[in-house]
Amino acid sequence: MDTLNVKSLRKFNLVMGTVHFAQAVIMLFLGITFIQQIEGFDFTPQIFIHYLSFNQDTQSLEFARRALFNLPFGVMVSLFLFISAAAHMLIAVPEKLNTIYNQDLEKGINKFRWFEYALSSSIMIVLIAVLFGVYDIGSLVLIFVVNASMNLFGLVMEQLNAGKEKSGVDWGPFIWGTIAGLAPWVVIVIYMAGSGNLDMVPWFVWAIVVTYFIAFNTFPINMILQYKGVGKWANYLYGERVYIILSLVAKTILAWLVFFGALQP
Repeated sequence: MDTLNVKSLRKFNLVMGTVHFAQAVIMLFLGITFIQQIEGFDFTPQIFIHYLSFNQDTQSLEFARRALFNLPFGVMVSLFLFISAAAHMLIAVPEKLNTIYNQDLEKGINKFRWFEYALSSSIMIVLIAVLFGVYDIGSLVLIFVVNASMNLFGLVMEQLNAGKEKSGVDWGPFIWGTIAGLAPWVVIVIYMAGSGNLDMVPWFVWAIVVTYFIAFNTFPINMILQYKGVGKWANYLYGERVYIILSLVAKTILAWLVFFGALQP
C-alpha cells in the first residue's frame, strides 16, 4: 500500500472530524440557547407507546397510548454530527486504532465506517421519521434497527468479498442491504401520504426527502464503482476518500435541513 496515501487519509480524517465537530458544537449551542429564546417555540415532540387496553365498561380491547418522553430534537441532530466527528478522530488519533484502520484498508475493509454509519445515519432517519409524524416508540425502534442493519450489510459485503477478483464479487449483502434501507422510507411515505393532501406538505420536508435520496444513494454508487474497479476506484483508498467526502457533504446538508426544518411552522 502507498504509505503517502495512508498518511494523507489520516490527515484527511482529522480535518473532516474537526469540521463535523465544529458544526456539532454550533448546532448544540443553537439547540439549547438560541432556539429556546424564540417565543412560542418548543420543538420537543412527545414520543408515545401504543397498546391495547381492556375496557371494563364495554368488556373489549381498545386502542390506547401513553406518553413516554419528550425528544430534544435540536440536541439529537447535533448528536448525529458528534458521532461522525468521534468516528473520524478514533481512526486518526490513537495509533493503535489507526494501525487497525490501515490494515483493514489493505484488505479492502473499513469496519469503523459501517459501525459509525449504522449509528449516526439511524439517528438521522429516526429524526426524519419524527418530522413526518412517526411518534410511536415501537416504529422508531424498528426504523433505527432496520437502518442500522442496512449499514451492517455493507460491512458484510466488504468482509465477504475481501481479496476476491472483481469477477467473483458476491452482491448478495448489497441487495439485501438495499431492501433493508428502503423499509424505513416505506413507513415515512405512508405517514406523509396519510393526510391525503400532499400540497400541504411543507417545503423543507420535500427538501429533506430529495436531499436524502440523492446524497445517500451516492454511497451505494461508490461501492458499486469500487467493486467494479472503474477508473480510480480500482484503488480501494480512492473509494475510501470518496466515502469520507460524501459523508461530510451529505450529513452537513441533511443535518442543517432537518435542524432548521424543525423551526418551521
